[in-house]
Amino acid sequence: MDSKVEKDIDVLRQFIEIYCRTKHRDAGKTNCMGVELCSECRETLEYAVHRREVCPLDPKPTCKNCEIHCYKPVQRQRIREIMRHSGMYMIRHGRFDLLFHYFF
Repeated sequence: MDSKVEKDIDVLRQFIEIYCRTKHRDAGKTNCMGVELCSECRETLEYAVHRREVCPLDPKPTCKNCEIHCYKPVQRQRIREIMRHSGMYMIRHGRFDLLFHYFF
C-alpha cells in the first residue's frame, strides 16, 4: 500500500476514534485496526478504508472536493458528521496536525 494511502487511512482512523470515544462512551466496543470502536463506527471505518484503497484518482483529492463521490449518500453524511465533530474536538484540544491534513 502507498504511504499516502496509509497516511489517509491513519487520519480516518484517528477521526473516527475521537468520534466514537466522545459520542459512544457506553457502547460495547471491539478492537478494530488497533482502536476500540462500537459496531457502527467500526463499520464506518471499514467502509471508508475500503473506499480509500480503491480510489481511482491519482493524486486523490480530498473527498469534499472530489467529482466522483464514491461514498454512498448515507455513508457520506456519516463521515461528514464524524469529521465535523472530531475537527471541533481537535481544535479545542490543540491537534492542528490532523486538521492541517484534513483541510489541505
